[in-house]
Amino acid sequence: MSQLPLTERTVITRSRDGQLPTDAPEWVYDIDNPYLHGVYAPTTVETQSDHLEIISGEIPKDLNGAYLRNGPNPVYQPKHNHHPFDGDGMLYGIYFRDGKASYRNRWIHTEAFEKEAEAGEAIWPGVMGPFDFNLPGFPIKDTSNTDVMFFNNHIMSLWYNAGIPYQLDPRTLETTGRENLNGQLKRALSAHSKVDWEKEELIYFDYFDEFPYMSYGIADRNGKVIHEQPIELPGPRLPHDIGVTPNFVILHDCPFFHDVDLLERTNKRINTFHRDMPTRFGVQPRYGKGDEVQWFECEPCYILHVVNCWEEGDWVIQVGCRSTNPMPKADAEDGDLSHMLAYMRLEANMYIWKFNLKTGEVVEGDIDTLNTEFCRSNPLYMGYKSRYSYNQYIMTKADDNVGTLAFGALLKYDIEAGTLQRYDYGKGVFGSEAPFCPRQGATRDNAEDDGYLVNFVTDTNDWQSYCLIFDAHNITPGPICKLRLPHRLPYGFHANWVRGDDIYKPTANTGLPS
Repeated sequence: MSQLPLTERTVITRSRDGQLPTDAPEWVYDIDNPYLHGVYAPTTVETQSDHLEIISGEIPKDLNGAYLRNGPNPVYQPKHNHHPFDGDGMLYGIYFRDGKASYRNRWIHTEAFEKEAEAGEAIWPGVMGPFDFNLPGFPIKDTSNTDVMFFNNHIMSLWYNAGIPYQLDPRTLETTGRENLNGQLKRALSAHSKVDWEKEELIYFDYFDEFPYMSYGIADRNGKVIHEQPIELPGPRLPHDIGVTPNFVILHDCPFFHDVDLLERTNKRINTFHRDMPTRFGVQPRYGKGDEVQWFECEPCYILHVVNCWEEGDWVIQVGCRSTNPMPKADAEDGDLSHMLAYMRLEANMYIWKFNLKTGEVVEGDIDTLNTEFCRSNPLYMGYKSRYSYNQYIMTKADDNVGTLAFGALLKYDIEAGTLQRYDYGKGVFGSEAPFCPRQGATRDNAEDDGYLVNFVTDTNDWQSYCLIFDAHNITPGPICKLRLPHRLPYGFHANWVRGDDIYKPTANTGLPS
């Protein structure tokens, strides 16, 4: 199958001679920052292709939907130290239908993106500061570059630091505006809000530097807020994820946070891991009042991502990736970037917590000690007991001298059997998050791993990017299909699977054809 011509359109960034760049913008070569080079170097074109070249295998006929991945892609040269969370959000989507695949990528037109486009230069500082509270809207740049999901007949993009959610057209990926939950959104949404496929609800949370420091809420399938509660914490925190079961939400209070007074004095957010404080998990009735939360004290840690949670009698179970060293020691040789580079190294492993709602007992322990994160499970099982987790192996400097966050292998954990499958991407090849994609029409009556895993990889040996499709039953033999993508994809953050029934159904909001 030959690759058809691409459709490209002129975008904001131009090289110094006024011509469209063919790959990364020239300004990145003036900055000594590994998160602007190599696989992290931004792209400068928005591209689409209706037919992708199949390198090997074939696309399963019952793979129907879209794999979407969000990530940082800065347009303008930053005025301050660059952190990967600062890059303008860009969505990359591959669409599967009837054994064929198409592709497109689009910038997310956030408020900051639009204002900087008007100015022709960067305006906002990033998460490393300095915070500028005189700038319009927000003191650092909200890029909406972190997570992506389907909700309320739209694609919704979210930001790491609890930001403004944006709506995008599920077919074109064009930004259509903010997601304000029918005007009921009070402030922001955390990056890892959850969409419950069974109840068709959005479970979200927010955190902030003022009392009570946290809130969580639930919106119905039409984006109407049907429940919202304040959650009192001892002070400002930086929770990243939330657990969900049919009857509860699991809230995170981790001893990794910043000092507000120091932020006010220095205009910089400096995070500290307080090893003498316990990590607390709050089991809150899903539709209950905020003061009904039951807190459980656990060993000090930070948790970025939850695999799944479920109920077993009086017990609530949480499986996720746990870090006992969320702020590794900085290397002084890295200068102003030392703390950012240390934080992004990401040391974590698979872990399980069990909370007894009747006795208050906690049971916790390692599932595995391998350095792994970006964990995903079958979304049909969200809130129900599950046994499989699909993770990325986090590379270290010992692995091919990688100094940035990089994924070197795809992992499949069988939590019940205590076994692990592994597929290494290969020397110089780096992967991305691989959500579980149920076969078309699948339910929980099917086997839990009856479906596929899809992700993007970039091969630094030839700077070509590909899409890999795995049979989730057995990933060890490698992908059952490999497709060539029309350009090099910069490294990204989170990905999600959108069912074809959601993309292609007609709706009053989008007018999409069936």
